[in-house]
Amino acid sequence: MRNLYNTIDEIVGFLNANPMVNTVTFGELSDVDLNKQTIFPLAHVIVNQASFEGDRLNSVVMQVTVLIMDVVDISKKDPRQEPIPYYGTDNLLDVLNQCLAVQNQLASSLSRGSLNTSFYQLQDTSVSSTPFFDRFENNLAGWEATYSIITKNTEVSACP
Repeated sequence: MRNLYNTIDEIVGFLNANPMVNTVTFGELSDVDLNKQTIFPLAHVIVNQASFEGDRLNSVVMQVTVLIMDVVDISKKDPRQEPIPYYGTDNLLDVLNQCLAVQNQLASSLSRGSLNTSFYQLQDTSVSSTPFFDRFENNLAGWEATYSIITKNTEVSACP
């Protein structure tokens, strides 16, 4: 069965080709050295579960969580001296905007783009992405989304 390999290869390949992502990792996030400043912006892929569905179990649905994160740079400027004071003295909004854009591009590709036409498709018509700020050390922020990706089960024949 190559469904897991193929699905991860397609997702990682898509993220690697994105100019807003510097590094793509897979597996347990605790195995990634988040102290390396050169790896950001980082996309991290985790497989949560798989199920076999459809008539004659002809589809595999994988729950894949993707985290997109970057380092928030903090300035020493007085926020009252900034042109738009509520933006603060860091690039948090920039980081969140860029990371959300990557999640949007992945969801769009699974929904109607190149991944979709390669039979890596969203099972559900919507994807929720949740921001995070203080989840990790190093002033990391970003977005986490879980995708239900449906693929063909190539290991099952339609004939008995």
